[in-house]
Amino acid sequence: MEIINCTINQGSSVLDVLKMIDKLPSLQTVFVLDAQKKVIGTITDGDIRRGFIDGLSLEGLVQDFMNKNFSFLLDGDDNFNKLNDYRSRKLKAVPLISDKGNLIKVYDFTRTKSILPIDAVIMAGGKGERLRPLTDTVPKPLLKVGGKEIISYNFDRLLQFGITNQTVTVNYLGHKIDDFCKDYNSEINFNIVKEDKFLGTAGSLSLIEDFNNDVILLMNSDLLTDIDYEDLYKSFIKNEADILVASVPYPVSIPYAIFENEDLKVKSFKEKPEYIYYANAGIYLIKRKVLNLIPKNEFYNATDLMEKIIELDMKLIHYPMHNYWLDIGKPADFKKANEDIINLKF
Repeated sequence: MEIINCTINQGSSVLDVLKMIDKLPSLQTVFVLDAQKKVIGTITDGDIRRGFIDGLSLEGLVQDFMNKNFSFLLDGDDNFNKLNDYRSRKLKAVPLISDKGNLIKVYDFTRTKSILPIDAVIMAGGKGERLRPLTDTVPKPLLKVGGKEIISYNFDRLLQFGITNQTVTVNYLGHKIDDFCKDYNSEINFNIVKEDKFLGTAGSLSLIEDFNNDVILLMNSDLLTDIDYEDLYKSFIKNEADILVASVPYPVSIPYAIFENEDLKVKSFKEKPEYIYYANAGIYLIKRKVLNLIPKNEFYNATDLMEKIIELDMKLIHYPMHNYWLDIGKPADFKKANEDIINLKF
């Protein structure tokens, strides 16, 4: 959110604060700055009400009403672990401040679900050949579902979980995706990486010079999903995985009785059994050090990296998803996405 809309000078009147809070119906929190623009307190309508009870008047100054012992996040810290405490206290907003005390941004917990220490890489370089002629002049990530570009659902979902560092790898009609990102959302730190040749579903990771975090989220740009990225991250950390792959259930029904036998002697049988398998959902969490295994500027798929992890006896796990998920690859998928989006709330 715009910082200027929720900050006020310590010498302002409490009436000014009330007018500001009235324009922030969901947030209802104003951050008080001193002359050097440092955050010195917060003030809510509850602080004002308590001030009146204590005898302060409407003509009083903000500094007389504000809460000086406010909660905050410090830039550069791992702030994810503070999140549960803030949630339990039902805080609506928390400032992110620099080591000098200046306000960098405000986390609005009415919109932000988490603050994950993750960098995202979104693969958006494919030609989308199965969706032609729709993709003859428009890259598949920019096709609209429910009046909104497919890739923007992913941008916004990642942002809801505090993932602001988002790299987009492009190739086919990449300039259109680049232009789309330029004015999309100032809260997102976009990095556009252009492939000179098609590098598969993981090869372009080798082109990225630097990351801000030690955990990388790699995903396809043509997915429509409301996956819980915080739960995904917790599973990755809990299992000490090198790579975590999100998976979707794939049921297989057999319309016949299936024998279980030994040397042709039937021990038992199952009538029309159904088996559940788990398929790759195209969403990965990867330790940054693992990226060193990817050859530089060569065609390389995420499945190649998974096979390498297995070969080296490193830890590859999968995360069964129970959220909505759709890979928009074919015309039937695109049609389904536009039908489903009516009833989905992202």
